[in-house]
Amino acid sequence: MAGLSPEGSQFDPSQYDAKMNELAADGQDFFASYDEVYESFDLMGLQENLLRGIYAYGFEKPSAIQQRGIVPFCKGLDVIQQAQSGTGKTATFCSGILQQLDYGLVQCQALVLAPTRELAQQIEKVMRALGDYLGVKVHACVGGTSVREDQRILQSGVHVVVGTPGRVFDMLRRQSLRPDYIKMFVLDEADEMLSRGFKDQIYDIFQLLPSKIQVGVFSATMPPEALEITRKFMNKPVRILVKRDELTLEGIRQFYVNVDKEDWKLETLCDLYETLAITQSVIFVNTRRKVDWLTDKMRSRDHTVSATHGDMDQNTRDIIMREFRSGSSRVLITTDLLARGIDVQQVSLVINYDLPTQPENYLHRIGRSGRFGRKGVAINFVTRDDDRMLFDIQKFYNVVIQELPVNIADLL
Repeated sequence: MAGLSPEGSQFDPSQYDAKMNELAADGQDFFASYDEVYESFDLMGLQENLLRGIYAYGFEKPSAIQQRGIVPFCKGLDVIQQAQSGTGKTATFCSGILQQLDYGLVQCQALVLAPTRELAQQIEKVMRALGDYLGVKVHACVGGTSVREDQRILQSGVHVVVGTPGRVFDMLRRQSLRPDYIKMFVLDEADEMLSRGFKDQIYDIFQLLPSKIQVGVFSATMPPEALEITRKFMNKPVRILVKRDELTLEGIRQFYVNVDKEDWKLETLCDLYETLAITQSVIFVNTRRKVDWLTDKMRSRDHTVSATHGDMDQNTRDIIMREFRSGSSRVLITTDLLARGIDVQQVSLVINYDLPTQPENYLHRIGRSGRFGRKGVAINFVTRDDDRMLFDIQKFYNVVIQELPVNIADLL
């Protein structure tokens, strides 16, 4: 298969759709549908203090997923919700959880699992902010932090635990996290969680939870495998599904630059640097080693960049993300690990220095820019070997990616 991109090029949209339809047909008796749409937060019957938190956080009008997704979750129904990155999935399940907690009982009543530490910490921040007037106690249980400290906080009592599977399972096994009062269980970025690495751990955690539990599964992409697995532990879930061809990337203008060979990407990036530094930009590459290589190359040419990837210790990653969020560093080089859950409001430019190896990851990467309907720009560097992958991405999302015009600065 010379000339085709690795892994991703075998993607076949018609097969994907056939599988989805087959599941939907099988699932007539499995899924319930929920069609009510609430145009404002005020109409959702939420507690006064939760509404105060929602408005204080800066939300004015619910996004499409929030209009459909908050109420069924608040009613205690199992839900499968699929929506594009950056459309407010996190606030949807956080609101659903906060509405149902018994604040007089300082025991863990809700457990949220996420695939990366950064995302878990991001969710914890949103949960805490939205629940500010309710006095919610939330703790993020993630790897790379002190086990003793986790145990101390859990024993002093929290309402909600947000975490990564490894550390959460460890806390359950040590009985530092007591499952007796847990009544809500949420899997965020379920496609990622259920693929490869975490599947077994999620099953193990599930075995330890009470049998009568509300389950919410949230994701931007819902591969059929994820839907199959949800059948095993969900009860008549309400399915709020944005069809793939509606997973638009509206508001994000997408371009490609023909760089011909890999060796020419660096020059192209340096030419664009002045434009990058005007705004906040994220540059994606496919390997950790390449993050380090590209960072060195850019710095040796006196360009200021920061970098983060999974081999760095948690503390370093936190500091780098803090600098980027505050705007003191404006260009971040990273891998797919951080494509999900980096909610940096000001990112308006994403550069795919390497195209992702899977079409699904394209959405997670460029969904970083233009969050909540703000304008954003994505630029894809395309070598001769990438033509096939670019074609797959366009087919997958039903988009046309144009060649980058000369006046890039005017777009931002």
